[in-house]
Amino acid sequence: MNSKRPVNLDLSTITFPLPALTSIAHRITGIILFIGLIFAFWALDVSLSSPQGFEAVRDALAHNILAKLVAWGLLSALAFHFVAGIKHLLMDINIGVTLEGGVRKSQITVVVSAVLVILAGVWVW
Repeated sequence: MNSKRPVNLDLSTITFPLPALTSIAHRITGIILFIGLIFAFWALDVSLSSPQGFEAVRDALAHNILAKLVAWGLLSALAFHFVAGIKHLLMDINIGVTLEGGVRKSQITVVVSAVLVILAGVWVW
């Protein structure tokens, strides 16, 4: 029996490095975007159905706090997913595949995404 095998796989006790966290967040934002397409397509359908539908969607985004939060959340997920996707594309072409490069790219991903999330919030609100 191999004594070096892990015996405790309790995820709450494991400390993940930043590259792992950004990779996990990239997957989560992809799921959020997939689910968010339901709301985006619904709003697009309503807004294109008639001038009244367009006004209803515009008024909801202008005055409804929940609609603004959903829009901001989707834009934030899109911003992070886009930046993390670029990070993964760089890895695919062997740029920064070292441990230090992975940590640096993850730091850049978090900072650029945070700036984009703030800008999205300013734009939505």
